Amino acid sequence: MRLEDYEKIESTNIDYKEKLEESHPRSWLKSVSAFANTNGGVLLFGVNDNRQPVGIDNAKYTASKIAELINSKISPIPRYELHSFQENGLDFIEVKVGDGPAVPYYYSSDGRKIAYIRSGDKSIEAPTHVLDNLLLKGNNKTFDSLPSIYRLGDVSFTLLDATLKKETGTPIDTNRDYISLNLMNSDGFITNAGLLICDQGLLKQSRIFCTRWKGTVKGSIDGDAIDDKEYTGSIISLLENAETFIKNNSKTGWEINGMFRKEFAEYPTKAVREAIVNAIIHRDYQILGSEIHIDMYDDRLEITSPGGMVDGSQIQDLDLTKIPSLRRNTIISDIFNRLHFMERRGSGITRIIESYADSVHKPKFSSNVSSFTVIFPNKGYIHKANKENIKNSNIVDDKDYFLIKIYKNLGGKVRSSFLERLQNLFNIVGYEKEFTREKIEEVFMVKKSRANEIITMLINNNIIENDELLYKFKK
Repeated sequence: MRLEDYEKIESTNIDYKEKLEESHPRSWLKSVSAFANTNGGVLLFGVNDNRQPVGIDNAKYTASKIAELINSKISPIPRYELHSFQENGLDFIEVKVGDGPAVPYYYSSDGRKIAYIRSGDKSIEAPTHVLDNLLLKGNNKTFDSLPSIYRLGDVSFTLLDATLKKETGTPIDTNRDYISLNLMNSDGFITNAGLLICDQGLLKQSRIFCTRWKGTVKGSIDGDAIDDKEYTGSIISLLENAETFIKNNSKTGWEINGMFRKEFAEYPTKAVREAIVNAIIHRDYQILGSEIHIDMYDDRLEITSPGGMVDGSQIQDLDLTKIPSLRRNTIISDIFNRLHFMERRGSGITRIIESYADSVHKPKFSSNVSSFTVIFPNKGYIHKANKENIKNSNIVDDKDYFLIKIYKNLGGKVRSSFLERLQNLFNIVGYEKEFTREKIEEVFMVKKSRANEIITMLINNNIIENDELLYKFKK
């Protein structure tokens, strides 16, 4: 590969190292562990953090030392390939690390063993729930396949039986079907999948909290809850109750167009259902004390589930048309497929996006190591705002509105020098045009990691909005 080819690799899957730090091997071996534990990746030695090629001295020795340290300090030894190459008279070393299958892969030093994972473009110590999942994966198991302490006489599957009979026309054979569906093992113990599906809802972390907030901000003066519900029980009933809550707190708008009355829903029903299904079957049930949250505001609907992407990537960094279909809970995923709750595997995100083909405002997706969120814009709210052409929008110009907003949202949180650089950024890029992370690096004179922290902070404080890897002032 040429150096320019490495620029095409997603930041989640590549780390640049200026040199080999023999005395501090954890600085780069943690990325070897992280790549092996998640989705594989590449370490490129001879390139600094700003992606400037500087080359490696004594490439032959360095390559030998890299292999020695990986083999002695990463356990078990991961699959990796090591290549040296030259470009423009400089030497570079590529270490290509494969994912799995003997996860977790630990970095060992001073008697300690630490497993790392990738989170965006960083390698971090695996949180407890992620490490638990890695241990299961290494044993070719999933959480929903594990047996519980309950037997068939302790639970009932009335809702599942009725739903399956409706969809297939065939009644359940208790002795045969519960085992074939992996709701019960051959020893008669109910699996975690069975506990999630059963009428009693015996896994306490399997809950959905639904809230309809007043206004557009949670917890503001005008942000009191208009309606809130907590649902427990079978995940089949969780899906039905969540859909009902959203329907009851949504409106169907209409307008007269010539001789016809045109109706439009605030949220596309099938797309919202898809998002709820995904939240239920893909969430991480090993994060105790957690639940799915559905938050409705005047202008949007947010669905957040515990657990990030299965492969450790961050969805906001990916091409949404090429998201792989990976299942964290294979048993309940298969059952939901049998119940026709899922139309086609691997196409949910595409359908959600396509449901807003008639709107300039699109659904947004974000994830981190512990959560996944999808945000649906309220079509009725958008339509009303466009129709009314509110006069207040012209009271102040963009620059004045920007100054008001940053001091209101960031005042007291950051230094004055930060606000000055932020103002300088928008003086350069304007208030209408999109810009990239590199522009923030340039104006703030920081490296990539700090630029990403600034972007996250500005998004969380409602200053900018993102569309894939482009950003702009949020009006």
